[in-house]
Amino acid sequence: GGGALEQIVKPVRLGVGGPLGAGDQYMPWIHLDDVVRVFVEATGDARYEGVFNAAAPAPATNAELTRALGAVLRRPTLFRVPRFALKLAVGELAEVLLGGQRMIPRRLGELGFRFEHPALAGALEDLLGS
Repeated sequence: GGGALEQIVKPVRLGVGGPLGAGDQYMPWIHLDDVVRVFVEATGDARYEGVFNAAAPAPATNAELTRALGAVLRRPTLFRVPRFALKLAVGELAEVLLGGQRMIPRRLGELGFRFEHPALAGALEDLLGS
């Protein structure tokens, strides 16, 4: 349970989190409240037809995500995970984690969708902050 965020948060909470590889790969993210709102709007608006990128409008790299998590959780994020170590730990999944995808919600913007949590730091604070 908890999705991808829970898996990313675990090492940061333990104080051993850090960027994966170079950390420059983009990682699409979106707050759960915004995902729910996308689905609700899509079911009630005929203009929502076809494929949409359900991602926040402010893309973040793995290093940016890791730093933001560390700030919200008040934990260090000093330990970069080398490519070879990630490949040993998770096998072929490492290619997905190191590859990244810079996703922009262009069609949502064209339809006037307004994100409640457009910024990474605010979204993480809402989900994880005390």
